[in-house]
Amino acid sequence: MYAWIVLLLPPLCLATAALTDFLEMKIPNRIPLFLAVSFLLIVPFSSLGLVEIAWHLAAALMVFSACFALFALNVMGGGDAKILTAASLWFGFNTSLFEFLVFTGYLGGFLTIAVILLRANWDKLATVGMRLPQTLMAAKKIPYAIAIGAAGLIAYPSSPLVLAAIQNIR
Repeated sequence: MYAWIVLLLPPLCLATAALTDFLEMKIPNRIPLFLAVSFLLIVPFSSLGLVEIAWHLAAALMVFSACFALFALNVMGGGDAKILTAASLWFGFNTSLFEFLVFTGYLGGFLTIAVILLRANWDKLATVGMRLPQTLMAAKKIPYAIAIGAAGLIAYPSSPLVLAAIQNIR
Protein backbone atom coordinates (compact mmCIF):
# COMPACT_ATOMS: atom_id res chain seq x y z
CA MET A 1 0.00 0.00 0.00
CA TYR A 2 2.81 2.39 0.93
CA ALA A 3 4.50 1.94 -2.45
CA TRP A 4 1.32 2.68 -4.38
CA ILE A 5 0.71 5.86 -2.37
CA VAL A 6 4.25 7.04 -3.10
CA LEU A 7 3.91 6.20 -6.79
CA LEU A 8 0.47 7.71 -7.38
CA LEU A 9 -0.27 10.50 -4.91
CA PRO A 10 2.28 13.19 -5.91
CA PRO A 11 1.68 12.80 -9.67
CA LEU A 12 -2.09 12.98 -9.15
CA CYS A 13 -1.76 16.10 -6.99
CA LEU A 14 0.56 17.77 -9.50
CA ALA A 15 -1.76 16.92 -12.40
CA THR A 16 -4.76 18.25 -10.47
CA ALA A 17 -2.93 21.48 -9.67
CA ALA A 18 -1.96 21.88 -13.33
CA LEU A 19 -5.52 21.28 -14.52
CA THR A 20 -7.12 23.68 -12.04
CA ASP A 21 -4.52 26.34 -12.81
CA PHE A 22 -5.25 25.95 -16.53
CA LEU A 23 -9.01 26.14 -16.10
CA GLU A 24 -9.33 28.62 -13.24
CA MET A 25 -5.93 30.38 -13.05
CA LYS A 26 -5.62 29.42 -9.39
CA ILE A 27 -4.38 26.47 -7.37
CA PRO A 28 -6.66 25.51 -4.49
CA ASN A 29 -4.81 25.55 -1.15
CA ARG A 30 -6.02 22.03 -0.41
CA ILE A 31 -3.77 20.52 -3.10
CA PRO A 32 -0.36 21.62 -1.73
CA LEU A 33 -1.66 21.11 1.81
CA PHE A 34 -2.73 17.54 0.99
CA LEU A 35 0.61 16.90 -0.72
CA ALA A 36 2.62 18.16 2.27
CA VAL A 37 0.51 16.47 4.95
CA SER A 38 0.46 13.18 3.08
CA PHE A 39 4.27 13.27 2.88
CA LEU A 40 4.49 13.80 6.63
CA LEU A 41 2.06 10.93 7.25
CA ILE A 42 3.70 8.48 4.83
CA VAL A 43 7.38 9.17 5.56
CA PRO A 44 7.45 7.19 8.84
CA PHE A 45 6.61 4.09 6.79
CA SER A 46 9.46 4.70 4.37
CA SER A 47 12.96 3.40 4.72
CA LEU A 48 14.27 6.95 5.22
CA GLY A 49 16.28 7.68 8.33
CA LEU A 50 15.96 10.86 10.37
CA VAL A 51 18.83 12.53 8.52
CA GLU A 52 17.26 11.79 5.14
CA ILE A 53 13.89 13.07 6.34
CA ALA A 54 15.63 16.23 7.53
CA TRP A 55 17.11 16.65 4.04
CA HIS A 56 13.63 16.40 2.52
CA LEU A 57 12.45 19.12 4.90
CA ALA A 58 15.55 21.20 4.11
CA ALA A 59 14.80 20.90 0.40
CA ALA A 60 11.28 22.18 0.99
CA LEU A 61 12.61 25.04 3.10
CA MET A 62 15.14 26.00 0.42
CA VAL A 63 12.50 25.95 -2.32
CA PHE A 64 10.07 27.87 -0.12
CA SER A 65 12.71 30.55 0.58
CA ALA A 66 13.40 31.05 -3.12
CA CYS A 67 9.70 31.01 -4.00
CA PHE A 68 8.86 33.43 -1.20
CA ALA A 69 11.45 35.87 -2.53
CA LEU A 70 10.00 35.56 -6.04
CA PHE A 71 6.48 36.00 -4.65
CA ALA A 72 7.58 39.11 -2.73
CA LEU A 73 8.99 40.53 -5.97
CA ASN A 74 5.63 39.75 -7.65
CA VAL A 75 7.32 37.37 -10.08
CA MET A 76 5.60 34.19 -8.88
CA GLY A 77 2.11 33.46 -7.67
CA GLY A 78 1.42 32.19 -4.18
CA GLY A 79 -0.17 28.97 -5.42
CA ASP A 80 2.86 28.19 -7.55
CA ALA A 81 5.14 28.77 -4.56
CA LYS A 82 3.05 26.47 -2.38
CA ILE A 83 2.83 23.63 -4.89
CA LEU A 84 6.57 23.81 -5.64
CA THR A 85 7.36 23.70 -1.93
CA ALA A 86 5.02 20.78 -1.25
CA ALA A 87 6.32 18.85 -4.24
CA SER A 88 9.93 19.40 -3.19
CA LEU A 89 9.18 17.47 0.02
CA TRP A 90 8.67 14.36 -2.09
CA PHE A 91 11.91 14.85 -4.03
CA GLY A 92 14.31 15.56 -1.19
CA PHE A 93 17.62 17.37 -1.45
CA ASN A 94 19.28 15.45 -4.31
CA THR A 95 19.66 15.42 -8.08
CA SER A 96 15.99 14.60 -8.65
CA LEU A 97 15.05 17.93 -7.03
CA PHE A 98 17.53 19.70 -9.29
CA GLU A 99 16.01 17.94 -12.33
CA PHE A 100 12.53 18.95 -11.17
CA LEU A 101 13.48 22.61 -10.79
CA VAL A 102 15.40 22.75 -14.08
CA PHE A 103 12.54 21.09 -15.98
CA THR A 104 10.14 23.52 -14.31
CA GLY A 105 12.20 26.46 -15.55
CA TYR A 106 12.49 25.20 -19.11
CA LEU A 107 8.88 24.08 -19.40
CA GLY A 108 7.75 27.33 -17.77
CA GLY A 109 9.64 29.29 -20.41
CA PHE A 110 8.03 27.30 -23.21
CA LEU A 111 4.63 27.67 -21.54
CA THR A 112 5.06 31.43 -21.22
CA ILE A 113 5.91 31.77 -24.90
CA ALA A 114 2.96 29.55 -25.86
CA VAL A 115 0.51 31.53 -23.74
CA ILE A 116 1.78 34.84 -25.12
CA LEU A 117 1.35 33.52 -28.68
CA LEU A 118 -2.14 32.20 -27.87
CA ARG A 119 -3.19 35.52 -26.41
CA ALA A 120 -1.76 37.45 -29.36
CA ASN A 121 -3.69 35.24 -31.80
CA TRP A 122 -6.84 34.75 -29.76
CA ASP A 123 -9.12 36.24 -32.43
CA LYS A 124 -7.75 33.95 -35.14
CA LEU A 125 -8.06 30.89 -32.95
CA ALA A 126 -11.65 31.77 -32.03
CA THR A 127 -12.66 32.06 -35.69
CA VAL A 128 -11.49 28.50 -36.41
CA GLY A 129 -13.41 27.21 -33.39
CA MET A 130 -10.54 26.58 -30.98
CA ARG A 131 -11.94 27.00 -27.49
CA LEU A 132 -9.72 27.90 -24.57
CA PRO A 133 -10.73 28.96 -21.05
CA GLN A 134 -11.59 32.64 -20.91
CA THR A 135 -9.56 32.94 -17.72
CA LEU A 136 -6.45 31.88 -19.63
CA MET A 137 -6.99 34.48 -22.33
CA ALA A 138 -8.03 37.37 -20.08
CA ALA A 139 -5.59 37.02 -17.19
CA LYS A 140 -2.30 38.85 -17.08
CA LYS A 141 -0.51 35.89 -15.53
CA ILE A 142 0.75 32.49 -16.66
CA PRO A 143 -0.72 29.21 -15.32
CA TYR A 144 2.72 28.04 -14.19
CA ALA A 145 1.38 24.96 -12.40
CA ILE A 146 1.15 23.38 -15.85
CA ALA A 147 4.94 23.55 -16.10
CA ILE A 148 5.37 22.51 -12.46
CA GLY A 149 3.09 19.51 -12.95
CA ALA A 150 4.74 18.42 -16.19
CA ALA A 151 8.21 18.81 -14.67
CA GLY A 152 7.11 16.81 -11.66
CA LEU A 153 5.82 14.00 -13.85
CA ILE A 154 9.10 13.94 -15.76
CA ALA A 155 11.46 14.11 -12.77
CA TYR A 156 9.54 12.22 -10.08
CA PRO A 157 10.43 8.72 -11.32
CA SER A 158 14.09 9.43 -10.45
CA SER A 159 13.19 10.46 -6.88
CA PRO A 160 14.72 8.25 -4.18
CA LEU A 161 11.27 7.67 -2.65
CA VAL A 162 9.97 6.34 -5.96
CA LEU A 163 13.01 4.14 -6.50
CA ALA A 164 12.60 2.68 -3.00
CA ALA A 165 8.86 2.16 -3.57
CA ILE A 166 9.55 0.27 -6.78
CA GLN A 167 11.97 -1.97 -4.89
CA ASN A 168 9.21 -2.66 -2.30
CA ILE A 169 6.81 -3.76 -5.04
CA ARG A 170 9.21 -6.37 -6.38
